[in-house]
Amino acid sequence: MAADGVASIGECMLELSGQAGPNWRMGFAGDTFNTLWALHALSGERPATYVSIGIGASPVIPGARPGLYAITLTGAERAFTYWRSDAAARRLASDPAALAKSLENQALVYFSGITLAILDAAARKTLLAEVAKARAAGSLVAFDPNYRPRLWQSREEAQAAILDALAVADIALPTFPDEQMLFGDSAPQATAERFGKLVGEVVVKNGEEPALIATGGALQPVPAQHVATPVDTTGAGDSFNGGYLAARLAGHAPADAVQRAHRVAAAVVQVRGAAGHAPADAVQRAHRVAAAVVQVRGALAPFEVLRTAFEG
Repeated sequence: MAADGVASIGECMLELSGQAGPNWRMGFAGDTFNTLWALHALSGERPATYVSIGIGASPVIPGARPGLYAITLTGAERAFTYWRSDAAARRLASDPAALAKSLENQALVYFSGITLAILDAAARKTLLAEVAKARAAGSLVAFDPNYRPRLWQSREEAQAAILDALAVADIALPTFPDEQMLFGDSAPQATAERFGKLVGEVVVKNGEEPALIATGGALQPVPAQHVATPVDTTGAGDSFNGGYLAARLAGHAPADAVQRAHRVAAAVVQVRGAAGHAPADAVQRAHRVAAAVVQVRGALAPFEVLRTAFEG
């Protein structure tokens, strides 16, 4: 069987967002889910699999619940309050055989530092072993460290886990401020050079500053697309990842892929409150949500918005 699918591993949470009145709106989001949303929108007919509890070949755990977070928006920036300590997704690697089944015949496997952070040490080891097997079988592996201090017991634990993940990755998509906080990098160039010694293809994101590509020992900056009045910055980096990976799977060179990814991220930060129809397979894999139509705010832009930005 040809390896043509894309798989993203992690946690999709319930999202509560405050409105102008007394009511809250419920949605669904999570870093690896946000990336898969964009990747699926931009990858044509490629099958998309979200690997988490009760999704794909992952087990269903009776009585287990998804994580939950509430958001408040100040200007274009969000603040988050989480309830995820007992989330079912923390057991996504509890069945190695099921995890391996979800990663079979995938052209691309994607995961993040948040995926690692919600797992205990033994589950992380299982996850990385199965990702390594998928890579050996021909899957391209992409990883975003996406460091979030509150999810880790210590900075040293995060450093060790992320270095282990980079050992099984073909593409790394770090963000400079995160790497500065975690590893003390002095500049994006330092991040790119450090990652370039570990992974063959690296793109260092840095907000509205140029992204920096590191391949074959060379560094190439690619200017970002300026947005004068962003509406909601949530999910910009995740959508950038989805755009970049979709472009690379389609055969675009890294610099062109970064330009497309910048346009996608710029479009996402200008989205609020639009309605989009999600394909049934993507929604069913998002914690078995019942609705076929989701309200998208920031992180999950309508497919047509993503596609228009991607094509430029």
